[in-house]
Amino acid sequence: MTVFYYKGDLPDGLELGDCVAIDCETMGLSLVRDELCVIQLSSGDGNAHVVQFDRKTYECPNLKKLLSDNNVEKLFHFGRFDIAMIYKYLGILCTPVFCTKIASKLCRTYTDRHGLKDLLRELVGVELNKQQQSSDWGQETLSEAQLNYAASDVLYLHGAKNKLVEMLQRHNRSQIADACFKFLPTQAMLDLSGFGEIDIFSH
Repeated sequence: MTVFYYKGDLPDGLELGDCVAIDCETMGLSLVRDELCVIQLSSGDGNAHVVQFDRKTYECPNLKKLLSDNNVEKLFHFGRFDIAMIYKYLGILCTPVFCTKIASKLCRTYTDRHGLKDLLRELVGVELNKQQQSSDWGQETLSEAQLNYAASDVLYLHGAKNKLVEMLQRHNRSQIADACFKFLPTQAMLDLSGFGEIDIFSH
């Protein structure tokens, strides 16, 4: 495994394939208050690419080009939050998407443990260390521990997705999962518009 660390943007000419695992690190979990600090990506090849933003400009043309490419599937775990943050700070609404948390809830109905740590432990046999989850992602230079933590959140998503796709097919829930994935960017926009806690489909 290699973790590549970039300040500001992805390098020119980097190819990450047609399905990219993506996760974000922020100063907290509030879409209103907290800033986007870091985005990490993996093509599923065992390597991770960590971009630390210039939070004065968020200028990152190479990353924005990748995120806006409709021929590249964006693979998230709890994409609802990441998609909203990416749109708020980078102006890109990610499509198409696959969310391992949604897929897990649709096919792993034998458990209520759908967090990334539990999901990866069961499906790919990896034990994540979440110690750096609440660390300061806004500092000028990220520590090695932070980089390794950020990488771990994307390195194994392709493997988890493959297992979840099999499970969705086995339970005949692939179609409803696809419909949820297509709606996810809209849900992110609802969250940013203040409708996140309201069931707009209720009576």
